[in-house]
Formats: sequence, C-alpha cells, structure tokens
Amino acid sequence: MERSRPLVRRPLVTLLTAAALAASGLTALTSAARAADADLARNGGFETALDGWTCTAGAIVTSPVHSGTSALKATPAGADNARCAQTVSVKPDSQYTLSGYVQGAYVYLGASGTGTTDVSTWTQSAPDWQQLTTTFRTGPSTTEVTVYTHGWYGTGAYHADDITLTGPGGGTSQPPAPPGGLTAGSVTSSGVTLSWSPVPGATGYAVYRDGARIRTVTGTSTTVTGLSPATAYAFQIAAVNGAGESARSATVTATTAQRPDGGGSSDLPAHALVGYLHASFANGSGYTRMADVPDSWDVIDLAFGEPTSVTSGDIRFERCPVAECPNVESDAEFKAAIKAKQAAGKKVLISIGGQNGQVQLTTAAARDTFVSSVSAIIDEYGLDGLDIDFEGHSLSLDADDTDFKNPTTPVVVNLVSAVKTLKAKYGDAFALTMAPETFFVQLGHQYYGTGEWGGQDPRAGAYLPVIHALRDDLTLLHVQDYNSGPIMGLDNQYHSMGGADFHIAMTDMLLTGFPVAGDADNVFPPLRPDQIAIGMPASVNAGNGHVSPAEVTKTLNCLTKKTDCGSYATHGTWPDLRGLMTWSINWDRFSDWEFQKNFDAYFG
Repeated sequence: MERSRPLVRRPLVTLLTAAALAASGLTALTSAARAADADLARNGGFETALDGWTCTAGAIVTSPVHSGTSALKATPAGADNARCAQTVSVKPDSQYTLSGYVQGAYVYLGASGTGTTDVSTWTQSAPDWQQLTTTFRTGPSTTEVTVYTHGWYGTGAYHADDITLTGPGGGTSQPPAPPGGLTAGSVTSSGVTLSWSPVPGATGYAVYRDGARIRTVTGTSTTVTGLSPATAYAFQIAAVNGAGESARSATVTATTAQRPDGGGSSDLPAHALVGYLHASFANGSGYTRMADVPDSWDVIDLAFGEPTSVTSGDIRFERCPVAECPNVESDAEFKAAIKAKQAAGKKVLISIGGQNGQVQLTTAAARDTFVSSVSAIIDEYGLDGLDIDFEGHSLSLDADDTDFKNPTTPVVVNLVSAVKTLKAKYGDAFALTMAPETFFVQLGHQYYGTGEWGGQDPRAGAYLPVIHALRDDLTLLHVQDYNSGPIMGLDNQYHSMGGADFHIAMTDMLLTGFPVAGDADNVFPPLRPDQIAIGMPASVNAGNGHVSPAEVTKTLNCLTKKTDCGSYATHGTWPDLRGLMTWSINWDRFSDWEFQKNFDAYFG
C-alpha cells in the first residue's frame, strides 16, 4: 500500500511561473480538456437498484446511505467475496480517477482490464463512510475497463455508494437500438426460453420479466427459470453498451405449463428416478446401451469422468472398450441416443469421480483445467450438466478450516469456484447434482473436520461447505445411503443400514437441518424437498445397504405421508420429495428392474 504523500512546499518562483502561465492561457490542462472529463460510472449511487451492475451477492438498501436514497449492501459467503462490477467505455491512453464511499471491514475498490497496470485500493476497517480513490491510465488500445467493489471471504456485509469514474468518455456516444425478433421458445412448468436478434454495438442484453429487470446476458438467448406453473409472464429485452440501455423491445407473453402432480421447482418431473449408467465399464453387471435405458429414468448419470492424475483437474471420459463391453454402441449411436433421451424430457449428466476417480483441486490451475476439461466433455456429448461424486480422499478439510459457511481449504474453495464458473457458462438450464457419502454429510452433525482438539478424520463433513455454497445452484442432492457406518440422527441415536429407519433418519436431517459438530448455534440449513432424492443400491450386488422394495415403500410413506415411520419421529412431512437415486441402472437391469418397477408402482 502506498503511504500518504507529505505536503511539499514549492519555491516561490515555481508558483509565480504557474501564475504567469495561467494568465497567458498556457495552462497544462486546458478548460476544453477539463470539460471532456465526465463521470462514466453508470448508476454509481445505486439509485436505480443494480442497474448497470453485475453482483454475486448484492442488494439495495435505504440505510445507511452516503447520499441520495439508496446504497449497495453486499455480503460475502463461502467462496464468494460479493463482487459488484460494471464495464465502462473509455478512451485509449487516457487518465482516469476511480472513487467511491464504503463502509465495512476489508472493502475493495478497483479497476481491471486497463491495458496498463490494474489498480485497487482498500480499507481494513471503515465503521463510517470512507472515501477510497485510485487512478490509472489506459493502454494504447484499451476501450473498456471493468470497475468493481468487493469484500473479503469470511467477513461481514459491506456497503458502497457514490462510485465515480472520472475521465474522458469512450467511443460509445449513445445507447444501442432496441432488440427485435423477441420470441418465446420451449416452455416448461417452471421455465421459458427466450431468443432475439442481435443489435449492432450492444455489449449485452438486459432481460425484463413483468417490468422488472432480472438479469443481464451477453448472448441473444436465455432460459428464465424458477417460474410458477400455469402462469402468464411478460418479457422484454433491452440492448446495453457503455453509454447505457436502449428502449425495451416489444413484449412477448408466455404461459408456463401445468406442472405434473404439482411438485418441484425445476423442469424435472414432480417425482424423479435417478440412476448411474456404467458408460465406461461393465463392472460385472453387463453393459447397457443408452438407447436401452427405459423411459422411467429421468436423470441418467454417466459413470464416470476421471482425472489424469489426482491433482491435475484434467477430467477425461472414456467409453467402455469393446473388449470389456462387446455390445457397446458407437460414439455416433451413443450421442444420438442421448439426444433422443433429451427430446423425451430426460437429463443426461457426466458424473465426475466415483470410487477410483480421486479429484483434488489443490490449485487455481487445477480448478481452471477442471472447468475446461469438463466443458469439453459436456460440449462433445451435448450433456445437460454435472454430477459431483467425489469420494475417498477427494475432499478433506484443513486443520484451521472450522466454519462450513466460510471455507478456506483450497480443494473446497476451488471446487465451488469451478462449479459456479460452469453454471455461469451454461446458464440456468445447467443441471447440478451431487452424490456424497454419509461420511461427508450427515456425519458432520457429530464431527466436522479435525475437530476442536485435532485428531479427527479431516474428511468428516467435508461436503457440507460445498453443498452450502452451491445450494442455490443445486438441482439434486442424493446422498449415498449405502456403504455407510452407523450415523447419529437428530434423535441423538445411531442409525444403521438395513431398513427404512436409516433412510428416514438420514433424509430427515437434510430436510430439517442439523447442528454441525454438535454446536446448536452453528446449524446447516435445510434443503428444499424438491432438491432431495434418496440414494439406495439397486440390488444386493450393487453395494452394502440394499433394502427390499417393501422397505423403500416404508421410507417414502414416512417422509411424504408420515405413515410407516417406525420408531423414528420425523420433523415434518414432505410430499414434494423429489425421488430416488440408485447405483445403478446396470445393476437394476441385472435384477430384472426391481428398483425401477417399485418406483413406478409407488408414484404411478
């Protein structure tokens, strides 16, 4: 950090010379140059909500404010530092001053993409409004810079107001024309796909729903999700560039479909059947071709994508070789079958990890490689998203990492960052599922990481910070309620595999929330019932902990109807429980589809 510069007393002759130059009109900075400088930051006082800003965790408040009636409040959480940013048009080789007022601990203000040296300034503590100011010069070809403010991981909320960027305006002198050609494409019970024509000079597009701006995108299409079923929505699009926002497009109205059975908040059916397909190996159960997977399976997880080495982050997906799977289809047939499943409303995901695929994203380089390699797999096969099946030693917590809400362990922070990057790349339609073992989730109720005094297994509860940081992006969590030791439930009793009781107790914890490491003041919040599928083995061959169809039915009755609960008292009734997951589709076929048939019989 730079120190404040001391006051320098200039010689009298210097002052007289400056006065003479001013009198003759030969000032170093002409009045015309001063007039060219302007405040280029859009909505720097946050008086029009977050218009112009892209924020990961920002909201508008009316108190405290530095001036006007509104200010920004942003709250860091987990791997998110609550960054708010906007891109501004500037002139090459020009001087700029960035300034703003902030409150809070560890608040930053900066500019990136300057073409010279990116700058930032910060305050460690600002209990009252404090002005931050920094300057920079653009490079010889720089026409845009990004100005931003953010807090710091693990700290409280910060406030910002009256952010200005002063200097000569860029080449963009006026907002672009409004977009044309807005149409509504595919419509589900919870989402609408929109597309429109590109606008020359636009750097992005603002999406409006029922008159309220809901997001900004760079492309000419987007899928708006989280909508209510059987409801009419009005959409408009505005084009955006450095000079501002265009008038809005003509309005397009779309009515969402009626949701089957009234459940869920995604475009999955109200009750979904999830299964893993051995796409890379046979594993004794025999190979099942994608085209031969019955229509009952709503989510098909391709097992598995695995890394080239534990810490490389470089994920590869290899089809099962003919020597092991004589009936394996060609790549073209496999891809065509995936498209057919998707046309029928099914989701096909790549599952990363598994028993043999240890993945440790220890560095930022491994994180970035993970993103690029997983993207390559998704793009090659046209997949709908990602399943995280990290097992073994993929996730463990550093000794000083004790707060699941604010993780610091690199393998956790980098995984969260990688998944958020993938979600941002593919948009709202990107499906994200997770299949952790009970050791990494429910065991966290009793033990978390190495513990207060050390000595515990650092993997205990290690999935909790990942789930918590991604809960708003999470489509489904299906914990593996198998291959598990006894786990303490919310009744402070140990529950073991072998019957409905285990599945009821483990699922009740996810839907109710639970204290972490026994601390009643540190509770893992509940997930929505439509985010939960219960993980079970398909047959006795598939894994330890298999239960009969009758025990599966008891589990569902207890959780969705509060009947057949046995000795365990649940903390609620959840008819919107999403469904069941099983390892695996191949093993279920091996057992004459017993698991699938029971699911179909229960949910109809």
